[in-house]
Parts: sequence; C-alpha cells; structure tokens
Amino acid sequence: GGPVGLCSHHPYCPSCALCPSWSSLPHSDVMFVVGQEQQKVFAHRCVLACRCQAFRGMLSQAPVGSQDSSSSIPPQGPFILGNVQPEVFLAVIEFLYTNSVTLNSHIAAVTYGQVDLQQHCLAFIEGLVRTQGFRELSDVVLARVLRSDRLAVDELDLVQAVREWAHVSSAVLERPVPEVAALPVRELRLPLLAPSELVTLESYNQQDLLIPVENIAAAWRAHALRKGSGVPSRLCRPRRGTRPRDHHRHLEPHTK
Repeated sequence: GGPVGLCSHHPYCPSCALCPSWSSLPHSDVMFVVGQEQQKVFAHRCVLACRCQAFRGMLSQAPVGSQDSSSSIPPQGPFILGNVQPEVFLAVIEFLYTNSVTLNSHIAAVTYGQVDLQQHCLAFIEGLVRTQGFRELSDVVLARVLRSDRLAVDELDLVQAVREWAHVSSAVLERPVPEVAALPVRELRLPLLAPSELVTLESYNQQDLLIPVENIAAAWRAHALRKGSGVPSRLCRPRRGTRPRDHHRHLEPHTK
C-alpha cells in the first residue's frame, strides 16, 4: 500500500507494477488516497483535468485539509477516495497518461478502444456517485453513464444522485431543474423500482418536477400490466447493481 508515482523506466506511465518503491511523483501537484488500503497515488492536475471530465470536476473543489482556496497554486491534496478500488483507479490513471493499461500482474500494455475505456471509467465513477466530481459531469456524459447495464449501483440510489446533480446544475446554469436534467432522466430505469418506492418518488417529484409525469406513469403501467409493455426494453433491464425486487420476474421476458 505504498505511494505510487511515475517510474524512471517508463517516464509517462504509472509505476504501480514496475517501481513500487517510488515515494512520490516528480513535479506532481495532486495526491489521492484510494480505497480501504489508503494507497497514495500522485499525479498532475493538468493531465487529469484535460483528459477526464470527472477529474476536472473533482479537482475544482478544495481538497481535504486545504486552508487557502484562493492560492494561485492548487494544494497537493489529499483527495480521499475511500469507495474506489485502487486497481480500478490506477487503471484509469494509467490510461489517461498513456492510452494503454497494464493488465493483471503482467507488464503488458494493451491499447483500449472507447468501449473498454468506458468500462474502466464506469467503475471509477461508481465510487464518485455522491461526490462533487459526479455533480460536475455534463448532462451528455451523465446520460451515457446511465445507459450502462454494468453500473454496480441500485436504481433508487441513481435517482437520488441524479436529483442532487440536477439541483447543482440548475443553480450553476441558472436553468430549471427539469430542463437541465432532461437528457439523463430519460435513462433512469423507473420500472425497476417497487411500488412503495414509486410513491415516494412521486412525492419528491412534486417539489422539483425532475422526472416528467409520463415517465412515472409508464413505470406504474408496467406494474399494472405486470410487464414492460410500452416501455423501452433498456429501462426494464436490471443493472449489475440493481437490488432484486419481487416484480422484476415479470419484466424478465420483456428484457430477453
């Protein structure tokens, strides 16, 4: 669990596999403490911010222990990412620096296509769902994330995360919540929610109108008809992190 930086053998790639004895990254200006192992990872803000929108949002906030947010030189950190697995975080960092990733314990760099990179980023973003970094995502990026079946997050938690994101975006952009959230909300899989959860959702929705009433009505219709009739099949398909609910068995034939 020692600190990780760049290695002298490969000046543009992280040294987690080759040089674990490095105690810091030369000229680094940001540090992350990752996972339950509290592994320290050093990097460069300019690289992360240019290459990844999630990092750009995260780095715009003051890190833990920062006393002077007005300094022209951003403090080094640390940024605490306790819910992110170190191996996932390091894979994303390595890709951002090199366009390649070291797989398993072998020193084999494989150039990733866009789909493969998205899978690594999805795993990383899961750990950021309730952080400022998540709230800084654009509506286009957030909608793309919500289209994934591989998200290891339950739908009820995603609805709440999108609601928080929408309120932040509404305040920043000075636009109504329903307007800024229109694109991501289309990807929320409301038919996966239990009836009691839909009732609570409707109550909250009366306050901010986050979700169009026709989307909620479609979810109720799926419950009433005991199938996903009239609802896009992707919205009835459980994600990897979806908690099982009794009515899901009625949606399964529709999602095959």
